[in-house]
Amino acid sequence: MISLFVAVTVASPSVPGWRFDLKAQRSGIVALEAIVVSPTLVLFFDRASDDPLQINNHSAWGALWNLESSTVRPLDVFSNSFCGSGALISNGSMVSVGGDPRGFVGNPAIHPGNQAIRIFEPCASPTGDGCTLFEDPDNLHLLVKRWYPSSIRIFDGSLMIIGGIHESTPFYNTDPALSFEFFPAKESTARPSEFLNRSLPANLFPRAFALPDGKVFMVANNQSIIYDIEANTERILPDIPNNVRVTNPMDGSAILLPLSPPDFIPEVLVCGGSQTDTIPPTLLSSQTPATSQCSRITLTEEGIAKGWEVEHMLEPRIMPELVHLPNGQVLITNGGRSGFAATNSVQDPIGNSNADHPVLVPSLYTPDAPLGTRISNEGIPSSGIARMYHSSVNLTPQGNFLIAGSNPNGNTTIGPGIKFPSEFRVQTLDPPFMFVERPKILNTPAKLAFGKTFTVPISLPSSLARPSAKVQVSLMDLGFSTHAFHSSARLVFMDASISADKKSLTFTAPPSGRVFPPGPGTVFLTVDDVTSEGAWVLVGSGNSPPTVD
Repeated sequence: MISLFVAVTVASPSVPGWRFDLKAQRSGIVALEAIVVSPTLVLFFDRASDDPLQINNHSAWGALWNLESSTVRPLDVFSNSFCGSGALISNGSMVSVGGDPRGFVGNPAIHPGNQAIRIFEPCASPTGDGCTLFEDPDNLHLLVKRWYPSSIRIFDGSLMIIGGIHESTPFYNTDPALSFEFFPAKESTARPSEFLNRSLPANLFPRAFALPDGKVFMVANNQSIIYDIEANTERILPDIPNNVRVTNPMDGSAILLPLSPPDFIPEVLVCGGSQTDTIPPTLLSSQTPATSQCSRITLTEEGIAKGWEVEHMLEPRIMPELVHLPNGQVLITNGGRSGFAATNSVQDPIGNSNADHPVLVPSLYTPDAPLGTRISNEGIPSSGIARMYHSSVNLTPQGNFLIAGSNPNGNTTIGPGIKFPSEFRVQTLDPPFMFVERPKILNTPAKLAFGKTFTVPISLPSSLARPSAKVQVSLMDLGFSTHAFHSSARLVFMDASISADKKSLTFTAPPSGRVFPPGPGTVFLTVDDVTSEGAWVLVGSGNSPPTVD
């Protein structure tokens, strides 16, 4: 009787919930940088070292992950992309910048990456067959050597490249690149930055966001500014409260919260990091508690005068990552409860890891909930895999999250007794809507002109066809994931309505490239928190940058 009861219980239907799905195929390289480059492909970068995936008789450090088949194929990379950055630009290309100047014993194919510009042009192959990465270091390179920089797509569809180090640093930024530059270049020399100078020494991978007026918000260390690209001026904003520091090697994460019409008022959320002073790393510990603090600011005159509003995650996190959901919520995932970023530099590393106590259960942040009730992990399972330093996470066009990477080591480090090995396992985190009937966007134009209204065919399941259903249409830049930051990530809600017969969707594109920088975007339809698969579009003319559409 007992065994029969158990069998019946297991077989009974259950309400769909969040699920982690471990893929059979491994990534072959540590996915410490990841960006969605097409409806079916995610591009991974690692350091140039000794990863198991091979290409041209040497270890690969680039790869394409197929979202449809959960398989990987190596991508040939010329320069060392380790700890670089990147984004999509107005013509649809992915541009990766900066990286490691070093080689690796036993891998002869490595060239210095700290002035590199790598271009992955749009590739029509859904499997990545024939897709290549272009580099021409003699004729196409950064003005300044940069390792650990950030980069974002801005209002003219070009790339703004921020900070980094020149050659090498053991922990803090002791060889700083205190400047900004652009791709394509706007000047023959880089622009010096007082902000980057003031925010030393814990200011690697500055968190930066293109604002809907064309300016750029930045946070590094515990400081923040608004930078005016066109006037080349900065406005100093309030420091993050309570001595919290949020950039490498004290990584918290940050995100631009969803922008909504008609005013597209920008708000920034910063979570995690460390409240530790920037003392010598030999005095720091892998057991130093991270902070649970989240700080939120509205970037209007009234909001700036009010300053940062403080709330708290369910646990402290160092190296978390914040990623949008199409309904406007934010996923908080990855990282540890204690320690710091980087490797083997504090007094008591765990193996080579400067951090410890992995946080295995993600949380959801609901921006429009009352203060104190915005963060929950109800119904979300444990991943079972530590995602520490050098992890990545991406929202996919399918609507789930691709989570990969983790390697707080100097090379491929695996084997028994290693608490934080090089991690090649790949998971998706699947929201509950993946297991029910979903809306479908049946067709969209290849390009969305700014300010124009479009009507597209859709399919709605009967369960979502209620007149009172909540309808949201989001236009998203899925961003570039590395080092606990999702650069260029953006969600703009569009005015939208569904026809009376439930067969068509009408929406209005953002008014300008300042609200959504021209380039690739993904359109999602969400009805009562059930989200469609995304439709890949090019926003604007598709011209090469700089472009004013």
